[in-house]
Amino acid sequence: MNKNMKIILTILLVYLIGNLFFISSTEVSADTFLQGLRKTAQEIGYKGSDLTNPSALPQTIGKFIGGLLVFIGVIFFGLMIYGGYTWMMARGNEQEMTKAKDMIRNAIIGLIIVLAAYGITTIVTILWAKV
Repeated sequence: MNKNMKIILTILLVYLIGNLFFISSTEVSADTFLQGLRKTAQEIGYKGSDLTNPSALPQTIGKFIGGLLVFIGVIFFGLMIYGGYTWMMARGNEQEMTKAKDMIRNAIIGLIIVLAAYGITTIVTILWAKV
């Protein structure tokens, strides 16, 4: 593993550890938001079973998917920086430039695939909840 890759992996690791604190602080504000929604729903007369006995499984899955998307975003960002750096340091070498272009293109394609999968999952979940 070369020096540049070690630096990128170190930055990713520091970011992910720092993000764990962000996710836990977001969890508190999300719970406060949900409590407000439950209170409002009860005041207008909604007595659904989901208000009295919320399941922890959907929340856990949602947190996992959110953390996974953050991780994928960090990987995408790191690949873009590394690809740009490789392209700049190619100094006219066609092989290195092609390698860097391929890395950037593959990172963009990967991000598009992940976002499309997330979008499809969200749409299917919404439609399934209405059935």
